Amino acid sequence: MKMSRFLCIALFFFAVPFLSAQPDRWQQAIQYDMDIDFDAENHHFTGKQTIKYTNNSPDELNMVFYHLYYNAFQPNSMMDVRSRTIKDPDPRVGGRIQALQPSEIGYHKVKSLKQNGSDVSYHVEGTILEVKLNQPIKPGGSATFDMEFESQVPLQIRRTGRNSKEGIDYSMSQWYPKLCEYDYQGWHANPYVGREFHGVWGDFRVNITMDKKYVMAASGYLQNAKEIGHGFGGLPEGPVAGAPDRITWKWYAPNVHDFAWGADPDYTHTTYKVHDDLTLHFLYQKNEKTEDEWARLPKIMAESYTFLKAKYGEYPYKQYTFIQGGDGGMEYPMLTLITGERNLASLVGVSVHEWVHSWYQMMLGTNEALYAWMDEGFTSYASAEIMNYLRQEGALPGAAVDNPHAGSYVGYKNLAESGVEEPMTTHADHFDTNFAYGVASYVKGAVFLHQLEYIIGEKNFDQGMLDYYNAWRFKHPNDNDFIRIMEKRSGLELDWYREYWVQTTKTIDYGVQSVEADGKKTVVKLKKEGLMPMPLDVVVTEKNGKVTTYHIPLRVMRGAKENEGGTDWEVLDDWPWTHPEYEFTIDCKLKKIVSVQIDPSKRMADLDQSDNNWSQED
Repeated sequence: MKMSRFLCIALFFFAVPFLSAQPDRWQQAIQYDMDIDFDAENHHFTGKQTIKYTNNSPDELNMVFYHLYYNAFQPNSMMDVRSRTIKDPDPRVGGRIQALQPSEIGYHKVKSLKQNGSDVSYHVEGTILEVKLNQPIKPGGSATFDMEFESQVPLQIRRTGRNSKEGIDYSMSQWYPKLCEYDYQGWHANPYVGREFHGVWGDFRVNITMDKKYVMAASGYLQNAKEIGHGFGGLPEGPVAGAPDRITWKWYAPNVHDFAWGADPDYTHTTYKVHDDLTLHFLYQKNEKTEDEWARLPKIMAESYTFLKAKYGEYPYKQYTFIQGGDGGMEYPMLTLITGERNLASLVGVSVHEWVHSWYQMMLGTNEALYAWMDEGFTSYASAEIMNYLRQEGALPGAAVDNPHAGSYVGYKNLAESGVEEPMTTHADHFDTNFAYGVASYVKGAVFLHQLEYIIGEKNFDQGMLDYYNAWRFKHPNDNDFIRIMEKRSGLELDWYREYWVQTTKTIDYGVQSVEADGKKTVVKLKKEGLMPMPLDVVVTEKNGKVTTYHIPLRVMRGAKENEGGTDWEVLDDWPWTHPEYEFTIDCKLKKIVSVQIDPSKRMADLDQSDNNWSQED
């Protein structure tokens, strides 16, 4: 019986033929309607969920799958065992799940499930609900699924749960049965082991009924603010006078791929209007650890949006909410859950980072399990740029720096020399260590972008980032989709860069081998000792003050970047990646040269820079 079920499932996880990587890639569509009755006294809720699912794929679907994330918070779950056996466990998890008592675990129990009004066969396997359809959903067809379920909110351990360390009652993420994504790569019914998330864009209508003492914030727009009070709709803090003991919060979130919320009776709720079509909301527990910093946060976040919009594209929703909750910082559509007892720089840093996820996860929606670095890395890159901008504008204390990504290069170097680095193509849950995952996705992903700016030039890079956002938002791009955007913008062939940096752990190491006189000229010899090739900017400074950049393209680039400005510019012959040495001649006597330096901008992740600079004193 068990074997036949798994054989059946295997048939439906067939390999979908790779579709052309164009911005018109098809997307599934979904509508959620949920009514939730929340019992805060017992940390329990019941739910009725109706989903209308439209199959825009070219494939006939005979099964569907749901995520049941709360089932991870049970002893001996995959998350529990992985957290106890990995070499470097996340201290927020460790062995805590194993120690949960029955009243502290999380669970989802499906009470009934119907397809188009008729009962369907389903089976729970850990954090995945497997559903065999009565009738297949044909290409272009739709189905309606009605579910009744009950759930228990686990103790706050990872992202979601009750009673956080900072005293927040409910951080409600990954909290409902969520239909898995089906895209050009097939089904993505990944068990919840630790990370990451992928979902179907759609509209959510969610009604949550609970004790009136709670202040709530959620993905989407509150539809009944006048009935609710609590600072919404311009009404005073606290519930509306005469409200019943239990009130229903009615939320609507359009075109999002998840829905999260937070609730606490002691939240302070403030708002800040960035412009007529964008309002920021802030909910936190006001005390001596939070009051000053959270009061300063709104204006700073509004200032950060000035940079965000100009560099990475416009935020399309009318609202974003910062909620104290969770166990660090975690992004969701139209909101973030962040721990709030931080100094100002830390609070702004986590708030900026999580909001930037709205671009690279909520709107672009890369599959984080397969391309975590395209979300976390791109977000880390943009966050560093924004924080530097805020310091430059005086919105944050401290001085702006020339290279806000210097720390990422140090982090990448540590990983590359650690002996535990794995390719960035590794599935997020399958890295051997959390260290290798974290640095690969956040740090090496950020270096990927800054180094790409070095390869194609700042102007092409900046415009390419906007091109990428405009072409691929709401379309789940992959790494090839991104690199093709940059190829089209720069006119250069860049597949080699993606293949080396993402698919391998090969490293970069160039050096100045010699600088020698040749009559009235000078011959510079360079060496390539690393296995990853790169184009080079070699900057030569003469005693008369003249500075020239000699740009050496890779032959596989089929072109060269344009002068970024600041020095005289000369493009030399291509360097074939097969050749370990390269030389060029400068029309200047050796005694007139002060220095020869490879990449003074430090945008190339050369692991050994001790031989990158030759000077006359050597």
